[in-house]
Amino acid sequence: MKKPLTFILLATITMQAVYAKPKPDSILRIMNKVADWQLHEWQAHGARNPKWFWTMGACYAGYVALNQVGHNPKYFNELRSIGETLKWDTGPNREMADDYCVAQMYSQLYAVDKRPQMIARFKALADSIMARPHTESLEWKNNIASREWAWCDALFMGPPAFAYLSTATSDQKYLDFAAKMWFKTTDYLFDKDESLYFRDSRFFTLKEKNGQKIFWSRGNGWVMAGLVRMLSNMPANYQSRVHFVYLYKKMAEKIAKLQNADGTWHAALLDPDSYPVKETSGTGFYCYALAYGINNGLLPYNKYHSIVEKAWAALVASVHADGKLGNVQQIGEKPETVTNDDTEVYGVGAFLLAGSEMYKLKLKYH
Repeated sequence: MKKPLTFILLATITMQAVYAKPKPDSILRIMNKVADWQLHEWQAHGARNPKWFWTMGACYAGYVALNQVGHNPKYFNELRSIGETLKWDTGPNREMADDYCVAQMYSQLYAVDKRPQMIARFKALADSIMARPHTESLEWKNNIASREWAWCDALFMGPPAFAYLSTATSDQKYLDFAAKMWFKTTDYLFDKDESLYFRDSRFFTLKEKNGQKIFWSRGNGWVMAGLVRMLSNMPANYQSRVHFVYLYKKMAEKIAKLQNADGTWHAALLDPDSYPVKETSGTGFYCYALAYGINNGLLPYNKYHSIVEKAWAALVASVHADGKLGNVQQIGEKPETVTNDDTEVYGVGAFLLAGSEMYKLKLKYH
């Protein structure tokens, strides 16, 4: 039976609407909506964790990125207030990367305000960390995470903190340290056969239900986001930049192949069937990192733009009517289940980072 012409036209229009590419202003609106929901949550109910906590540091990274494209002073004012409250200091576990993730925000604000107190305390801490020998094994024992970047998440928390400090101070020694220690972690945790990172040494021999190795989506998302934050602080002629670019491209190619039909990356990269629900924190970091690559000439637009378009559409579809971002896997260290009602501040940070690069992408290519 032939369908009437009006049905065909309506179906065509509907499909065009579904796949319509977002414009820069619409991206900025949804970023502001998510950011404002999170701010309201903090103001109305308080944060789940201390303001110096790593979850918050990842979220602040997103707010900085939002301000850089949206130029709304209220977000920087909020970050300044947080920094003042913390007296521009990091967490109590002085040498653990999680506890100085927040310092990325300090250096980024310093680049705007040029107030020495914003970076003074972390600079002193960074100097003391660099003075240590860093010759221990990264095997997950003896509380190694308190001294070394022994888990893949740390590559978002620690190295970029040093890299942004390097940019803020114009002192390359901080970037040199970050690059050196990045590859110590990579030599230990990166699986060259899969082009993915194990979360830590405990996962070297563990398997998913389908027999595949366990590679956690957000864990590798932390790495890719950390990679582009390192690259964004590297001069074009920096000695080890070529190695970072090579690693970034290898991971990008692998991650692109693992995207699910719904546009996201589920909690387990090699066993998505065991975790069928979409997950937005890993997806946000991948969207951010891949869109950054397109924007900065590291990845070809024609090959990767549809991947980030699908990822961004899936992220936007996970935003509730009030601005809450759902489908964020909770704090953990391995693939776990997630629901549409689950949210966390690092998911918001990843969303805002992704949005900032999607905004730039639309300005550049449309």
